[in-house]
This record gives sequence, C-alpha cells and structure tokens, in this order.
Amino acid sequence: MSCDITKGRAKPCKTGVGGVSKLYLFNFVEDAFTVVAGVATALSASLTEAFVYDLVGDGQVLVEDMASDRSAGTTTNTQTVTCLLQKIDVVTSAEMKLIANGYPQAVVLSKDGNYHVVGLEEGIDFLVNSTTGGTQAEFNGYTLTGTSTEKELGAILDASTVTAFLAIVAAN
Repeated sequence: MSCDITKGRAKPCKTGVGGVSKLYLFNFVEDAFTVVAGVATALSASLTEAFVYDLVGDGQVLVEDMASDRSAGTTTNTQTVTCLLQKIDVVTSAEMKLIANGYPQAVVLSKDGNYHVVGLEEGIDFLVNSTTGGTQAEFNGYTLTGTSTEKELGAILDASTVTAFLAIVAAN
C-alpha cells in the first residue's frame, strides 16, 4: 500500500530554536516553486518580486496542522502564520489592506534557518488586526494571522532556491 510507513526517527539533538524571524510575501503565482519530496528545488520564472517583513521578538509563529478524515478519505494541512508588526503607520495600513484583499503566498524564515513555503497552491487568507494598545507599555501595531489549506506539509527551500529567492526580494 502506498501509504504504509517507511521510516522511523532517532531522537534529535537539543539544537532546535522556535519562532520566525522573517516573513516574505509575494503576489500569487501559479507553481511558484518546483517541489520534489517536500523540498522546493527551483523558483518559477514567473515569481519576480517578494517583500520582506522583519519580525522582532516572540509571538512570530508558523503552525502546520495535518489532519486526516477517515470518513471523507482526505488529508489536509492547515498552515497558520502569525506575525506581529510593531507600530501603526499610514503606509503599512494601506499595504495591510492589500494583503487582506489578495491571495498572497509566503516564505517564512524560521529562527532555525529553514525557509518554509506557505500557501503554495491556494494562497493565504489574512486576518489583519491593528491595535494601539491600552497603556503606553502595550503592543502598538499589526497582528497578521494568515491561513492556508494545502494538500501537503509546506516545502522547505533548498540552498540554491534560497539564493534565487533572496535575489528577487525588494529592498525596504
């Protein structure tokens, strides 16, 4: 049977680090990456520009929930990326509206150095929360929560694809 388990996993060293350090967003591109066995091995020529959001502090998260439904005979992966962007301003507010209205895709750089693809097939639906905080010491900024339902766990970019992708990232 093609869905039989084929491998186990040894206990890894305690070298992992949680969190996300950068969010790269780009407008939807069909087949933005070539993916082979969970690895993004090439960048589409149609993907020509991405935009970087530097993330600071804790609360920056990528979660992938793969769930099977025995009755339906399906398995889906819900990708959720949550990012906090400090300080509200006019330019960013206008960009947040575009992000919420569109179907962007993303690459997320985890703090352990992996570049994860989010929304590869379906794009991402974003909830944008803008808050001033209730006291001077509270968070002032945007909380972006993006959700995408995909067939597979998000691909991770290989080294050459990271290089090609970073070459198309627009300067801030």
